[in-house]
Amino acid sequence: MSETSRTSEENKLPLNGRRAIPPNYSNDEENEVPEMEAFGLIPRGFNPRDYLRVVDIYMFKEPHEINKQEHHTDKYYNPRLIVRRGQAFQIQIDFNRPYKPETDQFWLEFLMGRYPQQNKGTYIPILVGNALKPGQWGAKIVHRENNSVRLSIMSSTTCIIGKFRLYVAVLTPFGILRTRRNSATDTYILFNPWCQLDAVYLDDEKEREEYVLNDVGIVFHGNVEDTKSRSWSYGQFEENVLDACLFLMDKAELELSGRGNPIKICRVASAVINSRDDNGVIAGSWNNTYDYGVAPSAWTGSVDILLEYYSSKQPVRYGQCWVFAGVFNTFLRCLGIPARLITNYSSAHDNNANLRLDFFLDDEGKVDTRLTKDSVWNYHCWNEAWMTRPDLPVGFGGWQVVDGTPQETSDGMYRCGPASVQAIKHGHVCFQFDAPFVYAEVNGDIFYTRMEKNGTQVVENIDTTRIGQLIVTKEVGGDGMMDITEEYKFREGSDEERLALETAVMYGVKKQSIQDTTYQPQTDVDMDFQAQKAVLGNDFKVTITFRNKSRNSYTATTYLSGNIVFYTGVTKKEFKKHSFSAKLEPSSSSSFDIVIKSSEYMSDLLEQASFHFFVTARINETGKILAVQKAVVLEIPTLRIKTKGELVAGKETSVIVEFTNPLKQTLENVTLRLEGPGVLRTVKKQFGRIPMNSALTWEVRFTPMRPGLRRLIASLNSDALRHVYGELNVQIQKP
Repeated sequence: MSETSRTSEENKLPLNGRRAIPPNYSNDEENEVPEMEAFGLIPRGFNPRDYLRVVDIYMFKEPHEINKQEHHTDKYYNPRLIVRRGQAFQIQIDFNRPYKPETDQFWLEFLMGRYPQQNKGTYIPILVGNALKPGQWGAKIVHRENNSVRLSIMSSTTCIIGKFRLYVAVLTPFGILRTRRNSATDTYILFNPWCQLDAVYLDDEKEREEYVLNDVGIVFHGNVEDTKSRSWSYGQFEENVLDACLFLMDKAELELSGRGNPIKICRVASAVINSRDDNGVIAGSWNNTYDYGVAPSAWTGSVDILLEYYSSKQPVRYGQCWVFAGVFNTFLRCLGIPARLITNYSSAHDNNANLRLDFFLDDEGKVDTRLTKDSVWNYHCWNEAWMTRPDLPVGFGGWQVVDGTPQETSDGMYRCGPASVQAIKHGHVCFQFDAPFVYAEVNGDIFYTRMEKNGTQVVENIDTTRIGQLIVTKEVGGDGMMDITEEYKFREGSDEERLALETAVMYGVKKQSIQDTTYQPQTDVDMDFQAQKAVLGNDFKVTITFRNKSRNSYTATTYLSGNIVFYTGVTKKEFKKHSFSAKLEPSSSSSFDIVIKSSEYMSDLLEQASFHFFVTARINETGKILAVQKAVVLEIPTLRIKTKGELVAGKETSVIVEFTNPLKQTLENVTLRLEGPGVLRTVKKQFGRIPMNSALTWEVRFTPMRPGLRRLIASLNSDALRHVYGELNVQIQKP
């Protein structure tokens, strides 16, 4: 066997019957990319130097240059280009001669991993076009001079996160010529909380500065009567930290194609942050002996831990909850996922997720440690990561609990989350992942149960207020404590809180055998929720209707929660809370109207004017729970567009945009935009203010170029009102 054939045998892929290529989960591994990919036999006289050839690629990757400035990545201590997805960046290519668009053809290729594939997002060919589409891969030439072209490149808003290799390919009649492998042009692509189309979009600049760009934080510890705080260095921009964070995803064996999804990344990261079952980053130790390692309280930040793990590939000893949370926070912020570290005081560790902690007492009333498996922590730290949850119903995006501390297995591994904070608050613990566990951590009731000699259990006492008394995080822009208990739960002892607990029990009850089932739904009462069609800036009415089909009189403790949500379903703010007691007469329907005033929602209203309502009711006589939720979108006024006279290609004409302010307030900082693809380039105009009920008229003169059916699109933006649009189809005549 010749030497060459033997090496080619060895280089063949390890095949198995299940997949054509091995799993692709290393960002570091590379494949050989041919510099000359011939189409067939190459004629003898072929000389690649006769064709367009890349001499140099300039990445504008210095911290002071345009890319890192515009992408908020100038703080990373990393010589490579780092950009955020869904946002354009620039590179310059120097050729051996001027580029001639008529005859020359070149394109870019971004590759990741050892087996790049286009349908997996690990091989991305980018042709040079005339225009960039928001949120989609593309490139266009923005400047040509001598032998150089400058390109603006747009990445996809769902692009996978990590380090890509860049090649420039040139088409010749006999094959494709590529640039040589050059690590200096490697490009990191990260999540983009500044981009509205990204799953991690966060709308508040101060919050982005805190939850993405702040590299130090505060850990609150101690206990609820005596809280203490300490600083923690996240250091997400330090040298090699970004590479270490990408390595964690390789270690977790997350397929490269799944790395554009923050839900998946959080789920696998919560497992790999701890060393249980996967040799992850930190070995936990709670027994006060820290031989051959560092005591958890000695760490001052995440960088040492991550870099030690990155070089040794062995778990770093030792951590407790705030260490896991601190390192997890670094990981999330480093990749561009907004994140914060949370402390829950009096945190329940519920071994069997039955939403109650069972403390068994012996005859003398002391806790029987042999029988008691549940525990309450003085405090417990976890993280929240901000993202949309397209896998859940509307309203459950926003902050998600993720926890890297190994407490319980979830789907066979020590991990926890992401679990929607909103779902936990309302007791909707049926929504993945691990919501019942987190719900019990902040909400469980403590049952003190005495075991009789004959084995029967007597519940002596139920403590409903101890668990999750105080949940806090660092305030935005300062080092103080921000109390976020209300994000997780209703006020202790309130009807709403009991109601949410009973809803959680309803959804989270363990699947028990039919004989000892504890859950019988209330079948003889129906509850329905309707909202009146509502126009932005007006009051509107919502109606809760009960239908009592039984012959009994009931009273229902009813709670309505109105939330302002992003169009992606992420909650911004609860703006309406209303509870009442409803008397339900036998065999009849009763309706209860609640007025939602514009003054309650206008100050916090988001651009798409979406609400999400939760309604929960408990039938007091039977203890049964009814729950319903509904999304409501207000009608936003539109712009009117009119044309004057007929439209003829090559002849100047004008279009008029009109708008009347319907709100009970003056609109400030109004900007209008108008564009028509193929008709007119985008034009913008600033109007200082529009008083209430007054109208605005804007005339734009333009000369349409090409005949045919076209569309004009206008938008209005202001401080209090956004997402105001108008459009008009126009037929442009031939001259």
